[in-house]
Amino acid sequence: MRASIEVADIFRATGPAYRAARAGHLCLTQLKVMSAIEHCRTAALGGHVEACEDCGQWRIAYNSCRNRHCPKCQGAAARTWLAEREADLLPVGYFHVVFTLPGEIADIAFQNKALVYDLLLKAASETMLTIAADPRYLGARIGITAVLHTWGSAMTHHPHVHMIVPGGGIAPDGSRWISSRPAFLLPVRVLGKLFRRLFLTRLIALHDAGRLAFFGSLVHLAVRRAFLRHLAPVRTKRWVVYSKAPFAGPDAVVAYLSRYTHRVAISNSRLIAFDEAGVTFRCKDYRRDGTDRQQIMTLSADEFIRRFMLHVLPRGFHRIRHYGLLAGSARRASLALARRLLDVAAPPDDHTPVEPEDYRPPCPCCGGRMIIIETFERGRQPRGPPHAAATNRETDP
Repeated sequence: MRASIEVADIFRATGPAYRAARAGHLCLTQLKVMSAIEHCRTAALGGHVEACEDCGQWRIAYNSCRNRHCPKCQGAAARTWLAEREADLLPVGYFHVVFTLPGEIADIAFQNKALVYDLLLKAASETMLTIAADPRYLGARIGITAVLHTWGSAMTHHPHVHMIVPGGGIAPDGSRWISSRPAFLLPVRVLGKLFRRLFLTRLIALHDAGRLAFFGSLVHLAVRRAFLRHLAPVRTKRWVVYSKAPFAGPDAVVAYLSRYTHRVAISNSRLIAFDEAGVTFRCKDYRRDGTDRQQIMTLSADEFIRRFMLHVLPRGFHRIRHYGLLAGSARRASLALARRLLDVAAPPDDHTPVEPEDYRPPCPCCGGRMIIIETFERGRQPRGPPHAAATNRETDP
C-alpha cells in the first residue's frame, strides 16, 4: 500500500524551487538523490505491465530508483542483505552498542563527511576490538557489524554508530570460545575513554596533514591553535558509549538489523501532513520519558528538504561495515571456527535470495501468478489495457 504522504511528494512539489534558490550550493550527489526520489516508481523510469494468468487482472509496475537514500527502495535492499547476513548469526546473546560524537566534533564532521565518518567507524571498531582483547575485560577476538547513522529523530545532524556484537569471542590461541557475562559485555566508561583518545589523536593528525576543510563559521579552525582550542573542552568531556543488554535470540537480532541497516533520515510512515503550513511528522525527544517522548513536529518544506539533504552520504561511502571475526576475508573461516568451538552445526548452504530480482506480488484479485505482458522504457507510458473490461491498477513492484 502506498503511504498517504511520501518524501517524494514533498520533493516533487517544492524541490524545483528549492534547487533554484540554492543553485550552486547543492553538490551533484545531492541533486542526484533528489532527482532519484522524485522519479522513483514513476513513468520517468519506465516499467512494465503485469497480468494475472488466472483472472486476467492487470496492473502497472513502475521501476524503482534503487538509490540508497530513497525511503521507498530500502525495504527490498534490507531483505536481500539480511538473507545474506542471517547465516552469520551465532547461537549466543548479541549486544547493541552505540558510539556517539560530541556536538563540537559533529560540526567538523559535517564539513568533512568522508574523512570524519570513516574515522568514526574505524575508531569505534578499534576501541571495541582492543578492549575486548584485553584479558582484564574479555580477552577474546570479537565480531562487529557497524552501521553509521547521521541523524537524530528530528533529522538534525547527529553522527553515531550502531553496532551489533556477539556476546563473546574466540580466545587468542583459537582454542576456545570465551563468553561474556550474561548482561554485560564491556565497560562503557573504559570504551568511552579509549574512543575519545583514538578519535582525537587521528583527527588532529588529519588536520596537521592539511586534509580537513573548513567553511563559514568554522573557517578559523584551519589555524592549528584555534583547532586545538576548539577541541579542548571535548578532551575532558565524557564521550557517550551506550551498551544494551543482549537480544532475546537470533530472530530478535535479525528484526533489529532490518530496522537499522538500510534506514534513511526519515521514513514515509512518519509523515503526517504536507500543506501550506509545512511538513508535519512524528519524532522522538529522547530527553523526555514515557508518553512525552513521542512528539509531533512541523517544518517548512524548505527546512524539511534541507534537513533531509544533511544526510546524503559521499559517493561510494560504505556505511555498513564488518570487523573482527566478521571482517570480509576472514569471516568464513572465523565463523566456522566459532561454531566448532560452540559445538553447533553450520547453517545450510542456501543462497536462494529472499526476494529475487523479478519478484512480483500475487494477483490482488485472486492470488494468482502475475506475468509481464509489456515493458516500456523511461519516459514512456504503457499502451492501453489488453481488453476493455480490464481495470487499470497501479502498484509498487
